[in-house]
Amino acid sequence: MQTEKVIDHIVNWLKEYATNANIEGFVIGVSGGIDSAVTSSLCAKTGLKTLCVEMPIHQAQSQVTRAQEHINHLKGRFPNVSDTRVDLTPVFEELKSVVPEMAPSAQLDLSLANTRARLRMSTLYYFAGLYKYLVAGTGNKVEDFGVGFYTKYGDGGVDLSPIANLLKSEVYTIGEALGVPNSIQIASPTDGLFGDSRSDEDQIGASYDELEWAMKMKDEGKNIDDFKGREQEVFEIFVRLNTVNQHKMTPIPVCKIPVNLL
Repeated sequence: MQTEKVIDHIVNWLKEYATNANIEGFVIGVSGGIDSAVTSSLCAKTGLKTLCVEMPIHQAQSQVTRAQEHINHLKGRFPNVSDTRVDLTPVFEELKSVVPEMAPSAQLDLSLANTRARLRMSTLYYFAGLYKYLVAGTGNKVEDFGVGFYTKYGDGGVDLSPIANLLKSEVYTIGEALGVPNSIQIASPTDGLFGDSRSDEDQIGASYDELEWAMKMKDEGKNIDDFKGREQEVFEIFVRLNTVNQHKMTPIPVCKIPVNLL
């Protein structure tokens, strides 16, 4: 990958899109992870106003610390970068208190995790509407088009996706070139939606390197019988998630009414 040229291409794409849309800048949710750090850095390099938003909901202190380190680093380099913090924990707890009480279960945990992501999406669009900004997505290619590892209308609810054509390994390469703090580069990827220390790999059952391999194998037309052992296990994980999460990756189905009924 021609890293510097890729960076310039994305920055120019962002700037051209915003200019053509008559938009003032970008708003990004900064979590302390590599994807949001790279996305916010790319937006900052456009020279357009870039608002970094922290939105903790029972967040681990390590994630908060990394997010603040990155934001401070970015503000020190780019005068067009500003930040704000919205503690959504009370909002999340109030919502939990008014919806019907449910018995603890894996589905309840997942529903609450997705609720966190959707509260953050609403917050980002509040600022986008307030300042005439675009919400910049932070999903990478493996998450967005491989295994669908994101929340529909949560972190998947964005105006444009600067890094969605980059594999996770490529995001790290760009992050290093952009000077993303080392604490973020070495941290285990996590969505931070469950209030504990579980990583993306814990949830998915495979690392991003393994998922990139499986994505490549599927693109080459391989099937599960072509592999054994761990490779077969990883390939099965990828294909299963790619299949069940197609509802996130394809356009919303529209019921087409026959002409003779209209």
